[in-house]
Amino acid sequence: MKILLPVDGTHLSLHEARFALQLMRNGLQASLLLVNVQEPASFYELVTAREPELIEGAALEAGEDLLASTAALLRDAGVAFESVVAQGDPAQAILDLIGEHHCDMVVMGTRALGPIRRMLEGGSTSDRLVRNSPVPVLLVTPPLDADEPH
Repeated sequence: MKILLPVDGTHLSLHEARFALQLMRNGLQASLLLVNVQEPASFYELVTAREPELIEGAALEAGEDLLASTAALLRDAGVAFESVVAQGDPAQAILDLIGEHHCDMVVMGTRALGPIRRMLEGGSTSDRLVRNSPVPVLLVTPPLDADEPH
């Protein structure tokens, strides 16, 4: 089984990775695909950049940096994983990666969106994945002390 684990570099992402690790400790045979999705460059950034490939390189570097703490956690646990930094709309990028990497499940957290952002974005990434994913999406609730860094 291959589990796609979206990572945004927050302590909540580590909580979700620890949950996936617990599933594996309890007998689930799986490997993990860590995914960070970066927003694409804005039109202004593309037009004003003297070297557009630098923008893409910066996004890749930022994504890799955000994946680092989760990758370290998994390495320390001896768990096999791959990592990918993608660009674009997070829900669509994750849907694309599910197929490209033959993932069997998504394990991710929930994030509260205000009503205006929910309306503008068409729902949270987790809501959109639950509705559109071809594989099961397991939503991990934040810990009770979610406001405190771990």
